[in-house]
Amino acid sequence: MAEETSRTSRSSVRRESAGVGDIVDLVKDYAKQETLGPLKGAGRWLALGSAGATFIGLGLVLVLLGILRLLQTELHAFDGGFSWVPYVIVLALCLGMAWVALSRVKKATLGKEPN
Repeated sequence: MAEETSRTSRSSVRRESAGVGDIVDLVKDYAKQETLGPLKGAGRWLALGSAGATFIGLGLVLVLLGILRLLQTELHAFDGGFSWVPYVIVLALCLGMAWVALSRVKKATLGKEPN
């Protein structure tokens, strides 16, 4: 009888330890699912965003440089004492584009999925 009781208690301990092991595995799997999945998506989002920002920035620099050269070479009104005016015009364009870009960023939409 004592032998049967010890076997029964051993099997119940095994079932409990298997249950605890299953719970630990479930928690690990859930943690991986909830952390690694979004991190992979965030990494992809950051990579594409960085590449896009780099190309847009390079393009805008080239366009602004082209406008500056256009103003310096084609418009002779800025010759002589007014040679600094094209730089002011391009700086104003640059500041205007920066203001438009910053005004389009909304904190409320940064963490949400697009519809």
